[in-house]
Amino acid sequence: MGSTAKVLLVAGIAGVLGAGLGIWLNGPGPLLRSEAGQRVLQGVIASTAPAPPRDLPVASRGAPVPVIELPTLDGKPLRLPSAYPGRPVLINLWASWCGPCIKEMPELDRYAAQQGASGTQVVGIALDDADAVREFLRRVPVRYPIVLDRAGPRDAGVQLGNPKGVLPYTALVSAEGRLLKQKIGPFEPGELEAWVGSAQ
Repeated sequence: MGSTAKVLLVAGIAGVLGAGLGIWLNGPGPLLRSEAGQRVLQGVIASTAPAPPRDLPVASRGAPVPVIELPTLDGKPLRLPSAYPGRPVLINLWASWCGPCIKEMPELDRYAAQQGASGTQVVGIALDDADAVREFLRRVPVRYPIVLDRAGPRDAGVQLGNPKGVLPYTALVSAEGRLLKQKIGPFEPGELEAWVGSAQ
């Protein structure tokens, strides 16, 4: 083995050990907040999930998002992403019983309030019972639209690339309707601006 190969081998081992030590000391959070970590996690989840129904359109990164029509809390239909033409749409899947979902909602609400009429539109999709969602939102109101869906093999999360239904799950859709980014797990305070900004 040449000296260059030895150096590369030692560097590779050191990198793996460093990553392992970081996860051991800090947990997987920092790794999962990175784009590389998210892609690895999504790949693992996709490889172990059952295949979606053959007739169900499922978005892939860079491709157009299928039209998803869901009812709002007052029963009116909302079509995503076309309800917000010319604007990026951040779609967050959550449930009232999901602790990490609840933890990130103030961050999503803060971000949504700062976007104004032309910034990124935040939309929440509750995979939950309508009455439970209404009761939750009475206690924890948000300033962005909430629509309803039923969890299952044909839900909006599956269509947005989350075949195992892990919550919370967020998809960023471009102003042209293409899937730009996906995130499994909650956003930390102050993380959204950089996450959205790195895709544009």
